[in-house]
Amino acid sequence: MSRVNVSVESITYADGSIVPKKIFWEDGRTWNIDRVIHMAGPVNNEFEGIRYTIAIGSAVKNIYRLGSTWYVYTIEDPDQTEVDTA
Repeated sequence: MSRVNVSVESITYADGSIVPKKIFWEDGRTWNIDRVIHMAGPVNNEFEGIRYTIAIGSAVKNIYRLGSTWYVYTIEDPDQTEVDTA
């Protein structure tokens, strides 16, 4: 798996919480995020930043935020790229 930076449309609330709403892939594909299921920081340095477990349709995926940068982990085949399912 490789780490790929992505563009994300998000909402920042008055309390400072940031909620991702849409993912924009570099080839023009987009995914609407239906809901954030869970947010967590790393426990054993398995990733950097904050992990958001999200629902895109019926699929549960992970997206990550490190400061103002968003990223996902992808499978190696660029023809099969999708948001991390781990």
